[in-house]
Amino acid sequence: MSTHHDIAPIDVLIIGAGPAGTAAATRLARAGRSVVVADKADFPRDKCCGDGLTTLALRMLEKIDFDPGVVASWQSVDSAWLRSPSGREVELPLPRGRGQYAAVAARLQLDNELVKHARAAGADVREQLEFSRIDLNFTAGSRAATVHFTNGEALTARHVIAADGMWSPVRKAMGLGDSGYLGEWHAFRQYADNVTGPAAHRLYVWFEPDLLPGYAWSFPLADGRVNIGFGILRDGKRRVQDMKKEWADLLARRHIVDALGPGFRLVDRHTAWPIPAGVTDAVLATGNVLFVGDAARATDALTGEGIGQALETGILAAEAIIAGGDVTATYETSVRRQLFADHRMSIALGQLLRSTVVTRGAIRLAATNNWTRTNFARWMFEDEPRAVVFTPRRWHRRFLDRDGAY
Repeated sequence: MSTHHDIAPIDVLIIGAGPAGTAAATRLARAGRSVVVADKADFPRDKCCGDGLTTLALRMLEKIDFDPGVVASWQSVDSAWLRSPSGREVELPLPRGRGQYAAVAARLQLDNELVKHARAAGADVREQLEFSRIDLNFTAGSRAATVHFTNGEALTARHVIAADGMWSPVRKAMGLGDSGYLGEWHAFRQYADNVTGPAAHRLYVWFEPDLLPGYAWSFPLADGRVNIGFGILRDGKRRVQDMKKEWADLLARRHIVDALGPGFRLVDRHTAWPIPAGVTDAVLATGNVLFVGDAARATDALTGEGIGQALETGILAAEAIIAGGDVTATYETSVRRQLFADHRMSIALGQLLRSTVVTRGAIRLAATNNWTRTNFARWMFEDEPRAVVFTPRRWHRRFLDRDGAY
């Protein structure tokens, strides 16, 4: 058993090497901070996810100079195909020739490349290193945290970033856990190959009447597979066993079979996961510990998408540390300014989309003309913040007219 203790504290210790943790690590290392990232996994490791990347996610990846060309499954998307509860299909095109506004990338590869990217920036990423407990130390007016790991190692850092998921072991160890919390959404996904229908190259979102305000999806990957699944708002009634039955039922629906092609083949196992979408009620920071990504429950409450928010909160945490001063207050203020209004807007819209009539009307309105089609797609993929209309401080001259990422 190793009992290694660093003599001098490092600047930042990050628990979790997903998108939030690696984005923070990259930003901090490039600013000259000493950074260690600890993750219990051995990369590459899979992560249950829809694999979709919004414009927000792409802009955050570009902000840390991540090269999408290193991800073999990366597939840029130039339009979304929506199916109304009425059965009407609508294509919503994204701007062409102006960069990327949406993409799909398998998390097995994306997260592994983000780990490599953080290492290349100068971060010390340590795999198979599992968090055990945290001790906060306050001496001579300064503070530090000593984090202990299950292998007996311990590291002392001036700041800790908890990027360790919705059931954050760091939060729990600090007595801030919310027992019984299961997230606001629940999702179910599997990969499929031998896709011969239009889903091989189209991004589909199916608003099934029995899933509202949730939806089913099929997202194309460049390696010939699709990520197919569905997400539902957690209502306390559906059980995992029910979701398995719903999965079999969905895969037999004619419009889904037609999209995939009759010979599609499911690969690997199906996986289910809870989605935390409650950032306004979450613990964002305490002392010198900042919570990011799923640990801050930062997922979009309307779509269940969380990679963009994970990257953004990771970067905001890093920038708060780099700025110095009252890091906790700076970070909390930044997250409130960037995410809270959009979260509340998403909650309100989600309530409306429980109705098939409202959902049908929204899709009909989106399909009114070319302008509404394109701009609804850009709004859906978070090209602009969800509630930007109601937050004048975020208005700018190129509203809904910015180039995409890359």
